[in-house]
Order: sequence, then C-alpha cells, then structure tokens
Amino acid sequence: MLFWMFVFLLARQSSLTQGHPDLLSRAATEASCDCTINSCRTLFDIVWGCLATIFACTWVALHQNVPDPDLGHFALLMRKLRMMLMTIIAPEVIVGFAARQLVSARWIAKEFNVSTTHGFFCTMGGFVSEEGHPVSKIKQLPAYMPAIQKIKKADIEDKSKGDTLSKGVAIAQGLWFVTQCLARISQHLPLTELEVATLAFAVLSVVIRLLWLHKPLDVQQPIVVARSEVEIDPLHGEDITRINNRSDTLWQRLVGAMTGEYDTYQPLSSTSVPSFYSIEISPKNIHRLVHNVVGILGVGSIFGSIHCAAWDAPFPSMSEMWIWRISSVFIAAYPALTALIMGLAWAHDNHISAAVFAFFLVVGYVVYPLFRLFLIILSFTTLRSLPPSVFVDVNWSNYIPHL
Repeated sequence: MLFWMFVFLLARQSSLTQGHPDLLSRAATEASCDCTINSCRTLFDIVWGCLATIFACTWVALHQNVPDPDLGHFALLMRKLRMMLMTIIAPEVIVGFAARQLVSARWIAKEFNVSTTHGFFCTMGGFVSEEGHPVSKIKQLPAYMPAIQKIKKADIEDKSKGDTLSKGVAIAQGLWFVTQCLARISQHLPLTELEVATLAFAVLSVVIRLLWLHKPLDVQQPIVVARSEVEIDPLHGEDITRINNRSDTLWQRLVGAMTGEYDTYQPLSSTSVPSFYSIEISPKNIHRLVHNVVGILGVGSIFGSIHCAAWDAPFPSMSEMWIWRISSVFIAAYPALTALIMGLAWAHDNHISAAVFAFFLVVGYVVYPLFRLFLIILSFTTLRSLPPSVFVDVNWSNYIPHL
C-alpha cells in the first residue's frame, strides 16, 4: 500500500509543480542563475547522478558465478558486459536469478549445517572436484560435503572482492537516490524521465543486493575439494557426450536465465557452471520456488509501475508521451498477466492452455525488450526539453530542525 501511495504522489508531482506559482517563480529565477549556487543544479548534474546510479545498479551490483579458470581478461569483461546488458533490458531476470540462488543457498546451509556463504559458493560453482569439474548438483553434495565443511567461511569470504560493509555502502547509495527523489516530491519539484527510470533501477538494485548480501563477489578461481574416501561421484558413469551450456541455443539460454533449467549442462564435461546457473531447488523447497515466482512477477510489476509515475510529466512531443505511457503500462502489466495465464495453464493442464502460455512467453520475449528499449531511449531524448523547475535543487534545510 505504501508503495502505491509513493507512485501516486510521484505521478502527481509534475502537475502540482505546474500549478504552484511560487515554485514556478523560484524555478524561473534560479534556472537562469549561476549554477554554482546550492539551490541550483545543471543538466550535467542530473545526467551524471543518474548514470552513476545506473552503473552501480548494474555493473557493481552483479555477483557473477565463478567463471571458467582459463578465461582471459577480455573474455571475462565481455561476460560481465553481457550480464550488464541483461540487467538493463530485464532487471527482473536478475532478481529471479538472485532469489533462486538464495533459496538454494539457504537449503544447503540448513541441510548440511554450513553457512549461507558456503551455500552460495556451492550454487555459484565455487567448489570443483580434484579433476576440475564443478560440484554443482544436489546429488553430488554428500560426497564432497565433508571436505566443504572443513573450509572456513572466512576463507571463502577472502576470495570475495567485496565485504558486508562495502555492500552496505552500495545499498546506501541506492537508498540515497531514492531519498533524493522523495525529497523532490515532497517539495513539489519535478523529476526527469531519466530520473524516474533510474529510480526504478535503484529500487530493484536494493532488492538484488539484499538477496546477494552473503554471496561472494567477483570470485575468479574456484576451491578444489576432495570427495569422501567412502564415496564416489554420483555422476560418474553418466552420459557426458553432451557439451555444457556453450552449445545451448539462444532460447535455451533465455529459459535458463529465467528458470535456472539447463537440460544440456553436464558438470563432468565442464570446468564451470553457466552464467545464470543455480543448483536445482530441492523438492522440499518447491513451495518456496512458487513463492519466488510470484515475488519475481510482483517485482516486475513494481519496476514498470515506477515508470508509470511519469504519466503526467512534461514530454517534448505527444508521440513521445504516448510511447512512454504504452511501454510503461506493458512493462507493469506483463508480469501480472504472465502469473494469471500461468495459473490458468496449470489449472487446466492441457495442450491448448500450454500452447497459449508458450505463445504468450514468446511474444513477451520479443515485445518486452522492445518496450524496455523505448523507455531507455526516451529517458535521454526527453532531456532536450525540460521545464525550468527541473533545475531547482532540493532545499535540504527544510529537513534540519532550526529556530
């Protein structure tokens, strides 16, 4: 309820500003003033603040799985750039990825009496056998768990490029941007479309960072563990003629990113796990998986709804206004419709309902990125024509107790 009140207030802020003569007078005066004065901000300040926040919400916030040890620096860079692009186009996918890993990590921690950090390290491909193959299947864990339990949590955290403090600072950065937006709303100062889009990223970034709070960051090399002397690798002897995720089609990679299902992935023919891989959910945690799906779809609707908050914002042209409105409505409504159609498909459980659901997903995979690109492009093109009140900075002294 509080979130929808926030969206409502954000949507009204532009119309309130237009109807407030004092603020317009102040804006007209200060927009032409020397922008070194505290009460004024420049277009550069707006763009730089948004780009820095988006960078922190994408590049810095990403906690990747452990890569192939033989990858070079350029390959590692391209790997992260691809994941960053996925975060910009469909950040809900990253939320789902992080949520899946958290559920698996907690289950491993509870089942084998280890820390959640150990659980994350298992699900991100951090432990490999003496032969160099990832220990990345649930049925592998009992054979290698005695060795994993001997590894200290501090030793795993030592491989991380970020600790709890640095992650907390990053979360605070996202919250600070949200606070600035709330302050502008409270003082009836408008936000640019770029700031609204950045606000959506900031909100999702806080969620992602909290989900990955105990996951090691940017680990480059795995830890070798030996299996128990009385156990053999349960995967030994299985068909490993299929190659790992590198031979998957684009569709299989998209499905893997969304669901974590990699049917062609075989640990014994690989030296690393796929980029969006997470150890499969235990049957005991199926109810948590369902809750995660509902939560991911809810987060997707929130992400789109924040864009809808710029509904009445001033646009340079009517066409840009309607493209923004249609795109933001689709981004907000598609996750909810997906949940509805998924529920109907499961309820009827026939070929027709399954075909309808598959068709809906295919359309979404094509149309959703298109509308996301529209919103990203409009966030920058609308900067060419801004109202004077946009350049008025927040008066923070209003929030400081004084006589």
